[in-house]
Amino acid sequence: MEDEEIKTLCKEHTLLSDDDIEKIIEVSRTMQLHADLSKANVFIDCAHAKENHAVVVAEASPRTAPSIYEKRVVGNMAYQTFEPAVIYCLKTGNTMTSNRAITQEQKKVEQSVVPIRNGQESVIGVLIMEKDISDRENVQQELEALSRTTEKLSGLLLGDEENYPLVPDLMEEALFFLGKEGEITYSNPAAVNLLHELTGEHCEYGARLTGYLPEIESIVNADEELLVKELETKGKIFKAKKIRLPHQQKYNGMFLILRDLTDLREKEKELVIQSVAIQEIHHRVKNNLQTVASLLRLQMRRGIPEESKVHFVESLNRILSIASVYEVILSNSSIDEVDIYDLSKRIGDMLVYTSGHKVNISYDGESMTVESGQAVSVALIINELVQNCLNYAFEGRNHGKISISFEQNGHEREVVVQDNGIGYKETDKPSLGLEIVRRMAEHDLSGSFTIKGDQEGTRARLSFPGERGET
Repeated sequence: MEDEEIKTLCKEHTLLSDDDIEKIIEVSRTMQLHADLSKANVFIDCAHAKENHAVVVAEASPRTAPSIYEKRVVGNMAYQTFEPAVIYCLKTGNTMTSNRAITQEQKKVEQSVVPIRNGQESVIGVLIMEKDISDRENVQQELEALSRTTEKLSGLLLGDEENYPLVPDLMEEALFFLGKEGEITYSNPAAVNLLHELTGEHCEYGARLTGYLPEIESIVNADEELLVKELETKGKIFKAKKIRLPHQQKYNGMFLILRDLTDLREKEKELVIQSVAIQEIHHRVKNNLQTVASLLRLQMRRGIPEESKVHFVESLNRILSIASVYEVILSNSSIDEVDIYDLSKRIGDMLVYTSGHKVNISYDGESMTVESGQAVSVALIINELVQNCLNYAFEGRNHGKISISFEQNGHEREVVVQDNGIGYKETDKPSLGLEIVRRMAEHDLSGSFTIKGDQEGTRARLSFPGERGET
């Protein structure tokens, strides 16, 4: 049952693949053992697909000690505001140990967070261990200190008979302080203006805020002491934060902060529309290039002079190499980034397969991402270098090896094409392909190109900065 619940939560709230979800389930099966052994509560959180927070997908309470939590938390959200260590670990993959934290049930815990990685070493979740480190005396001292802090915070934020509140006046967010029954006891200028803008009414102290904004009733009445939720009201979108304030071991009110996200969401929609449009352009460019390639193939089948055939084939391969750039873009989530490792593999495999030579081609190194403009130049360079190997390196032989390696040092990217052929000689007649490579390396990529031959074959090296114009 737990496995199915994890699958459901991951598919509903995350972008994890099926393999990643199976990895999460595999880790979850050891949680009870960890919980019993450490006498601590253990959880697994995964990054939410759309929001900057995490979702709890699994938990285990110790059978060897009292549980920290009274309620089950699977399915709850872990917000960055209240769980910074969890979000930090998800984003960076760095471990956080012995981190002091306060749970949403106001208990003092020692929290350790470690990343869960998949086979590609990507962080797909975090394993969290929380151990109660408070006793009755510490809890009492903490509550007393928190009560005193609440009084000072209320004085700073709400003012008193002698002092006028300064901090809330400088806030762009709308700030309300609500009493036990949800009545408005304070509102900053931004809150007053917001209510007037949304309802046309003036903010009256003592009136229930839900009377002005019925949509926030679920937030005000929720049991959680700390709550962050996005809501829509009066045609606008807000992020609402609720914080209940304890005083003398009782809750005597809450802060409610509303931040207008309407403009941000509109810009996000515009970006999505632009992304779709750019994807459509890439798709059409790819189709147009493939149409041109089909026309060349048709012309070759209808008959061309034998001496022209090699030029048709070279032009065809160049067109298909550029088309490969758009195939990579369309297969990825990014609209303007290309993994040149994947790109080079597509081009190299295509050229070797269509050449008819018994040549083994291999790839080594790390993935490198470049913007699409650079990717077109890299695609043509890889095409020319591999084609050059196939045409000249294995003269008099029916087999050979080509390797393409990738390396990144800071902002500098390096691609090396090596063959075990007869070896390039400086006295060889210059070819159009190598001239294309040199021009693109120096002018289009602001980089450099070298080619050397020896008894082991030919080594061609392309080096260029990660971004156009970078030095």
